[in-house]
Amino acid sequence: MRIQRNLEVWKMGMVNYLDALKLQEKLVSDRKLGKIPDTLLSLQHPPTYTLGKRKTYHNLLVPEAHLRNMGAELHYTQRGGDITYHGPHQAILYPILSLRDIKLGARMYVENLELVMIELASLYGVSARAGRTGETGVWVEDRKIGAIGVRISSGITSHGLAFNIDPDMNYFKHIVPCGIADKEVTSLKRETEETLPSDEVIQEQLVSCFARSFGFGNILQKEITSEKEELAKGLP
Repeated sequence: MRIQRNLEVWKMGMVNYLDALKLQEKLVSDRKLGKIPDTLLSLQHPPTYTLGKRKTYHNLLVPEAHLRNMGAELHYTQRGGDITYHGPHQAILYPILSLRDIKLGARMYVENLELVMIELASLYGVSARAGRTGETGVWVEDRKIGAIGVRISSGITSHGLAFNIDPDMNYFKHIVPCGIADKEVTSLKRETEETLPSDEVIQEQLVSCFARSFGFGNILQKEITSEKEELAKGLP
């Protein structure tokens, strides 16, 4: 009989990027020690630009001060990938998984993340594909609809994926998204002919696609009102 794997899903709403980063670090540490099960953070960020561990600052097209004037933040991270933008109306998943437990290598893990976003797009009649050589993320023809940037430490994942539901596309004009200069960025709103439900509904669908792709049979939903409170009181 196939064992049903458990996934704890944290529905977090809008979360400041640095708070989410600190929470991920805590959860990764706890997952390594076996204190928590595989966990998935489902959230959105206020306008935020992030650079990966290669720090490709040249792909930021405006001074950092200009970003602050726009009300956006810039942060450096230890994830893979190039510069990207996170903001409202973008569905973000940060999986804290043990790749050893689910028996996946790094490459297959990333390919599964691609399949998650491809499946979500298909629910709205949008034909998406994985990136070709030199392209990261998920694409609709030559337009990027979803970004991937991951970190794996001692077999435990963090960071993850960001799927564009209907973000303000003007924010992407200030960067070379993911370091690819000659391609556009798009969104589900732009690509589908269907009327979209709320962001919350789409994020729930994204979580369901994730659970199916990674073979999680038992999902425990956890409503989180404040990630700072979780950090302050400590996690089990």
